Amino acid sequence: MTTLTDTQSIILSAAAQRADRIALPLPTNLRGGAATKVVGTMLAKGLLEEVDADPRKRELIWRETGDGHGVTLVATNAGLDTIGVEHEAGSANAAPLGAPDAPTDEPVAHAAVTGAAPTSRAPLEGTKQAALIDMLSRPEGATIEEIATGLQWAPHTVRGAMSGALKKRLGLVITSQKDIQRGRIYQILQSI
Repeated sequence: MTTLTDTQSIILSAAAQRADRIALPLPTNLRGGAATKVVGTMLAKGLLEEVDADPRKRELIWRETGDGHGVTLVATNAGLDTIGVEHEAGSANAAPLGAPDAPTDEPVAHAAVTGAAPTSRAPLEGTKQAALIDMLSRPEGATIEEIATGLQWAPHTVRGAMSGALKKRLGLVITSQKDIQRGRIYQILQSI
């Protein structure tokens, strides 16, 4: 299994929340050489891929190709698998999203990845996201520190996963309450 840095996790999580899986814009604190290094590593690991940017859709451009075109970054199926996000079985990454079968002079338009509503996505078993849900589903809940220690994540990654992956993408309701001994405790609100 591929180990991700916090920054790589944030980039893939953001891309997973977009229908076209585009990884841009990158986090605001990631610029210049650091951005090049992170993206280069993710491209080498097969977590991201470069595809032709569609100027009609005003897609953000990662780099210019020199022939008047630009490329953008798209999360691959392997990248989504790494963060525990399910994807459509038919959306293999043999070719970039929206790539034509035969070369043409037409600009490449990205095919939108059509999927179920965000609330129907479920984390893969054995992933850190599934472990996070398990921790938050316990009757006693969990604190940010307990989750960070248990998953070997930084506290900001825990907050981001709860806010983005669990609340926004999965549609889970997370409550919090202050405990004098443990601090702020987070729990997934169980439906009755």
